[in-house]
Amino acid sequence: MDEAALPEAETERRPDGHLGRDLALYTALRVVLVAAVAWVLVLFDIPLLVAVAVGLVAGFPLGVLLFRGLNSRITAGLAARHATRNAERDRLRAQLRGEL
Repeated sequence: MDEAALPEAETERRPDGHLGRDLALYTALRVVLVAAVAWVLVLFDIPLLVAVAVGLVAGFPLGVLLFRGLNSRITAGLAARHATRNAERDRLRAQLRGEL
């Protein structure tokens, strides 16, 4: 179900209510981190393409360490969304079998 279709109060009660925002923020922070690492390397006269490549490789573990809280919120939101979808799928399957 789309979050936009839910009333605001119901979205706030859901554990994954801010999953989209958190995911967008995490992605933006990771991109900024890669850009910052690349910028520092360019300051030391490293070619831009090499600096971006090193920034990507160094940005993955740094992002996991630096943004641990946001990463855990995203993981919890995804788990909650998965549980909700599984419950809905089970309910629909039971309804199709005629159990409800």
